[in-house]
Amino acid sequence: MKTEQVPQDHSPSYSGHKKLLYAVDESGHYTEVTSSGWEVENFATQMAVEDLHQQCLEAHAQVKAGLSSPLAYHMYKHRLDVTSLAQASGFFKWQIRRHLKPAVFRRLKPRKLNIYCAVFSISVAQLTNIPEL
Repeated sequence: MKTEQVPQDHSPSYSGHKKLLYAVDESGHYTEVTSSGWEVENFATQMAVEDLHQQCLEAHAQVKAGLSSPLAYHMYKHRLDVTSLAQASGFFKWQIRRHLKPAVFRRLKPRKLNIYCAVFSISVAQLTNIPEL
């Protein structure tokens, strides 16, 4: 992309900030150029955020129905999935999938609960419950 082709669509997801991109200048060299957003990127970001919100609502319903542990709700609320939660917590993915089961989650030791609390920056009381929507 040439420097004069860098989009400047004033994306609301940038919150007034600019993003650094690299583009080709008149002499054919890569140079740094700031962008205030791109309409297509903004649309993709909005779609991703809506999808994450929907996952959070579905997890909330599953927790209320007793099909999932509160961990599922907090995981999606903080925009994580099993893989990223495993990376952040140090648990194996199979352990997290087990912890998503209500019966297993209820028996977790305080040490493991505290690890999740540290990842989400919440208290044990908040982790073990979900808010009303």
